[in-house]
Amino acid sequence: MSPMPALIEEGRAKVNLSLRVVGRRADGYHDLESVVAFADCADQLTLEPGGELKLATTGPLAAACGDTADNLVFKAAKLLAEAVPNLKLGAFALDKVLPVAAGIGGGSADAAAALRLLARLNNLSLDDPRLQKVALATGADVPVCLLSRACDMTGVGEQLLPLALPSMPCVMVNPRVPVATKDVFQALGLRNGELLVGATSVLEAPAWPEEGASIADWVEVLETVANDLEAPAMRIEPVIGEVLEALRDSAGVKLARMSGSGATCFAIYGAPAEAHAAAEKIRRDHPGWWVHAGTLS
Repeated sequence: MSPMPALIEEGRAKVNLSLRVVGRRADGYHDLESVVAFADCADQLTLEPGGELKLATTGPLAAACGDTADNLVFKAAKLLAEAVPNLKLGAFALDKVLPVAAGIGGGSADAAAALRLLARLNNLSLDDPRLQKVALATGADVPVCLLSRACDMTGVGEQLLPLALPSMPCVMVNPRVPVATKDVFQALGLRNGELLVGATSVLEAPAWPEEGASIADWVEVLETVANDLEAPAMRIEPVIGEVLEALRDSAGVKLARMSGSGATCFAIYGAPAEAHAAAEKIRRDHPGWWVHAGTLS
């Protein structure tokens, strides 16, 4: 028998268009509500079936991945092997192009890609409860990255409501400064059991636009909510303010804010040409920054 061909999946960058911190639970986890979109930039993960679990990293940002044992691809695969008897594994190869500790779920997207690859190899459905449980145990952003489509994400990341998002021209910028999520939540300073959002706020939460809504419709609603982690992240890394200023000063920008816990920020534009022109200017002005022009959907 000839060996099985390699399987390939993309780990698309996740962007939080909004992020409300509802509060901190008694167990220390934070309850969130976030509109999550996915970008057209991605890491690529390949699985060569057979043999023991391995992981090799390549690509321009491979050095930032750290030890293999700490990689979320490795963690997700090991957890799934514990949950599913006789799980077939293999050798993973990760082509790393997304910044790490950047608020765009790069590690979570890679872990989700690993779970999708192992699901394909082992004929598991993506809604298999074991897969869902492992996704959440791997990280709060992994369940939405497993689905890899626009969602309203609530709870600690386990409750997902798919959304019909238009294709939005965007620019994503990272100043190549890592920001640890735990540090940002620590700077937010909520005590266990403390709420930021009361019952009235929940009742007054915006209704997200329905299928067929325009970019302008979405921007109008998104302007009424923010990213609650933006201020504490800027206290940790003030350069985030410089990134936001560069985006907000660009021609044609409709909305600009930070994604996740930072330091990546994004801007939405009305047309692809405006996004590409903005990206070119930011690249010229800040050659050390990571800049991507594309679409969110």
